[in-house]
Amino acid sequence: LLWSGDILYWYGMCGLIVYLFRKLSPPRLLALGLLAIAVASALWLFFGWSMQFWPPEVLKEFTQGRWQPPPELVAREVAAYRGSWLEQMALRVPGAFAFQTFLFLILGLWRAGGLMLVGMALFKWGVFSAKRSPVLYLALVAAAVLVGIPTILYGVHRNFAAGWDVRYSFFFGPQFNYWASILVSLGWVSLVMLACQKPALAPFTRPFAAVGQMAFTNYLLQTIICTTIFYGHGFGQFGQVARVGQIALVAAVWAFQLIVSPLWLRYFLFGPLEWLWRSLTYLRFQPIRRQLLRGVGGSGLVGSGFSPAC
Repeated sequence: LLWSGDILYWYGMCGLIVYLFRKLSPPRLLALGLLAIAVASALWLFFGWSMQFWPPEVLKEFTQGRWQPPPELVAREVAAYRGSWLEQMALRVPGAFAFQTFLFLILGLWRAGGLMLVGMALFKWGVFSAKRSPVLYLALVAAAVLVGIPTILYGVHRNFAAGWDVRYSFFFGPQFNYWASILVSLGWVSLVMLACQKPALAPFTRPFAAVGQMAFTNYLLQTIICTTIFYGHGFGQFGQVARVGQIALVAAVWAFQLIVSPLWLRYFLFGPLEWLWRSLTYLRFQPIRRQLLRGVGGSGLVGSGFSPAC
């Protein structure tokens, strides 16, 4: 209804499966997760190898549809997304169907599900709770900087060297980023955990913590803001904004959420969608307003549940 590539569908479907493995030990979760991640990588390599046997008409259709679309196809997509909400559905419905079926089975199930299993292992080891030593976190940052990022950049170099050929750059070229991005993400996690270990940084981390506490609301709010800006039922800027403008838009949306989220949580216990989800989970309306205590050192908050740092 809002966008055709919503990752929450993959997360929800994978969550139904990985929940069954929640009681496994961290080493087993890690091994199983890496194995699942490797399945999608192997499938991608197999598809790339098999392209030499594809019929010419299938290869042409794949290349034009996925890699080098002809001008008329680009014009059709731009016109659809600059059109009304119903006109957008001509592309959004088949796109969403492919995303939620075939692409989920060959990529999402293994990649997202595998990363969830790895995350469960790291959670049990205390990595996501800022409980591990700074040495470990610094080592992960070093791995991201010295191994992860260079590997990704080398993969980009290889794509340029291959002339961005569809067979190489669609199936083989992404392998560098596919694996190295895990190291880079662990580097970012480690930077956050190091910040959480420093109470002096609480004024800086608190807005990010608020955004995280309202993750569901903020995730969908980003979709609503950006589809309103780009799609035809809003301002119709689809295909109009240059790369620099897109980066500026990302920064503006983030700045907005970093300001609004702490303000919202000053008066409410949860984000609006978090509150709705909790109410549906427990089948009764949950409290949402904070109770203010006055006369105790000025004023205070009851029922917070909001971490002062992370």
